[in-house]
Amino acid sequence: MIDQKIACKNSKFRLFITTFAADKKLEVNFRSLFKNFEMPYLTTEKRASIFAEFGGKATNTGSIEAQVALLTERIVQISKHLQSNKKDFSTQRGLMKMVGQRKRLLSYMQKHNLTGYRALIEKLGLRK
Repeated sequence: MIDQKIACKNSKFRLFITTFAADKKLEVNFRSLFKNFEMPYLTTEKRASIFAEFGGKATNTGSIEAQVALLTERIVQISKHLQSNKKDFSTQRGLMKMVGQRKRLLSYMQKHNLTGYRALIEKLGLRK
């Protein structure tokens, strides 16, 4: 028996399989299954770039603009997931909670910083 690692684009996800040395078809089939697999979650680099763009710097994770941008990115990814998985109701509930959180943050920002609010929704393309 030979232990082999089959990794996809995202290095956080690895599939460990055990195959026989003579059974190369099994290895090829697993590789073709996970060829285009990519985790829908935000990577650390993507999060840092969002915080740098909207929060001023990568360590400013608590600003309202950065939080709204991060929630928007997650909402877009989960919406894509739900288009292909219509019966995933727990994810649907999580999506609704995120939309509500983003709405509360935007409402707070609208009350306290109207010009920043208008710039943010224009930059994110939230309202038309």
